[in-house]
Amino acid sequence: MIQTSARLLQLLSLLQLRREWTGPALAERLDVTERTVRRDIDKLRHLGYPIHASPGIAGGYQLGAGAQLPPLLLDDNEALAVALGLNSVAAGPVAGIGEASVRALAKLEQVLPARLRPRFAMLKAAVITLPSNAAAVDPQQLTVVSAAIADKRQLSFDYVKSDGGSGRRLVEPYRLVDTGRRWYLVAWDVDREDWRTFRADRIVSLPSERRKYVPRPLPDKDLAEYVQRSITRSPYRFDVVVRLHAPIAEVAAVVGPQLAALSDDGGSATILRAGWDSLAAPAAHLAALDMDFEILAPEEFKDYARTLASRLNRAAQSPMAENQAADRSPLAGEASPSRPQ
Repeated sequence: MIQTSARLLQLLSLLQLRREWTGPALAERLDVTERTVRRDIDKLRHLGYPIHASPGIAGGYQLGAGAQLPPLLLDDNEALAVALGLNSVAAGPVAGIGEASVRALAKLEQVLPARLRPRFAMLKAAVITLPSNAAAVDPQQLTVVSAAIADKRQLSFDYVKSDGGSGRRLVEPYRLVDTGRRWYLVAWDVDREDWRTFRADRIVSLPSERRKYVPRPLPDKDLAEYVQRSITRSPYRFDVVVRLHAPIAEVAAVVGPQLAALSDDGGSATILRAGWDSLAAPAAHLAALDMDFEILAPEEFKDYARTLASRLNRAAQSPMAENQAADRSPLAGEASPSRPQ
């Protein structure tokens, strides 16, 4: 019985590892006959695992989806990856997932092998996830949208724009993109006959499915890049491009993907592209980075920077500023502290 149970677990692990197995391949891996494989498959079916079989030379066995979630077999790295993922997703922007992830993590930690517990404890202590300040997303909305994408069905929902205006939208959904802080839906807007990027947290009603649609060519091969370009550059008045004299890893540590698109420029420099509605905002933000940079575009930003530099220079050299600096100087007045002997 013990040998049979161990073989069933090994068979289940193999079925979860690959999409489809032939009978001879399973028999070879398990070192049993094909007849034994068929009997073991029947036993797993009786335990509730939906295993589909296709006849013929090219046929085989495939683990399908059932009405209930059966136990999963994970190797060491997979178990650690799932545990760390559950630990970090609690701070994510999807509403209600935090509590569910904590419950699932408690179940997983309870059955972690003793050899994995020190590794998981070490990784858990070393990794800290900052809570997101983004608006929460209803997980049911993500589920409905994902199903519509898979089934290629139109969606209708109420949407609130950035200016506060709202309205009903009819779209052909294509992809959900997670930027870390927010979820975005890339879709074809049927009424506007154009591609749009929708923030998932601004969908204020549960999307309802409509008729099926014929897929159209995507606006970009890399939809993650398309979304980043849409949220950092496209909606804004000025398309700012600068060269920062710092490696891209150093810049990425202080400039998030929601703010700008970064690209390497020779290893020691980084090209930053971002959209802004005013020129004062990027000037202040770039100055706060405490990194040398060159303005590449637009020309209006170069002119603004020259004007701002002149204003700051005059401010630094004004008589009032000089008097205040003199008052703070150690050489001014008897109240200054004496020099150590």
